Amino acid sequence: MSNPIIVIGSGFAAYQWVKSFRKLDQNTAITLVTADQGADYSKPELSHVFSRDQQPTDLIKQTAVEFATEHNIELLTNTVVDEINTDHQWIRFNQQQWHYCSLIIATGAKSFVPKFEGNALDKIITLNSLDELTRDHSKITTAKHITILGAGLIGTEIAIDLATTGKKITLCDKAAAMMPTLLPEFIAAELHHILHQKNIDLQLNTIITAINTDGKQITISQLNNKTIHTNVVIAAMGLTPQIRLAQQAGIKTNQGIIVNNMLQTSATNVYAIGDCAEINGQISAFIQPIMLSAMALAKTLAGTPTPLSLPPMLIKAKTPWLPLSLAGITTMEDIHWQIERDNDGYVAKAHTDDQTLIGFIATHNKQKHAFALLRQLSPTL
Repeated sequence: MSNPIIVIGSGFAAYQWVKSFRKLDQNTAITLVTADQGADYSKPELSHVFSRDQQPTDLIKQTAVEFATEHNIELLTNTVVDEINTDHQWIRFNQQQWHYCSLIIATGAKSFVPKFEGNALDKIITLNSLDELTRDHSKITTAKHITILGAGLIGTEIAIDLATTGKKITLCDKAAAMMPTLLPEFIAAELHHILHQKNIDLQLNTIITAINTDGKQITISQLNNKTIHTNVVIAAMGLTPQIRLAQQAGIKTNQGIIVNNMLQTSATNVYAIGDCAEINGQISAFIQPIMLSAMALAKTLAGTPTPLSLPPMLIKAKTPWLPLSLAGITTMEDIHWQIERDNDGYVAKAHTDDQTLIGFIATHNKQKHAFALLRQLSPTL
């Protein structure tokens, strides 16, 4: 009996690959190893649990057993892989060696939390997985004041969700504007104004020096000598790809695990997809590129070599107070903006000097124009 395809991880990338592969090949053995409970759920829905008054279990589409049964795979939950050996093509866990014919590393990324001074570092909450949400759901639900570190896309979405439940929210970032990697200054300023009107305490240009607790509340100290007193601190300061296993195996890494357009790593028969994979120097931690990566790799491992092709990617921000869809280049200097605005919202188009469309942002009802604009942008890969 031939060795199985082994997948490490059970996030969106891993499960999307399994679903895509099984549409093409129902028989090849697949073993999936995951460090968590292995439930199939939608990560973008995590923060919505609070505004929808749900429980974490409400997000589960399928349990690990249900997923494994439907897709005819062997699924090992709560199992940590200790080592990958690419020379002899095996992985090790629980003091056992399991051989593979192909290996897919889909270990994802963990929330980045700086090593702040103070005695409350272990009190900082992250919401990057169902397990994390389950662990801290009641703590967040009962808190009256919550401070969110990071005013990027995820931090802003969490702030709005929690503010909708009536909690007092403070949103901090060292950047001078909201969502600085996605929004130009004029739209960031509008989002800032709306959140301020909704009584979210925005503290930008903020450098945190220490986080301490006296057992009852948490005190956040800032470089400007101001302090924030809060019940809960949530870090939404970006993601760090989980590349330790690949590094230990001698697989080439940078920020993420380096792959080519076939999703192949530097090791024979080893691939990487999802938040841990880096292609052309970029990590795309969004649904569309991960889905396309999983589909391409499924075709390749089913016998039809298929390079990854990435069209322009639409990002739909879950910011109901200022609904946004955007794509392309939107924060580069020297962009020429053309703005069309009426009662339905506005479309801001980003052009180069020669009037080439390189990006756009559409708001409110104007989002219906997004797909037509998307077709005018150049492919990402």
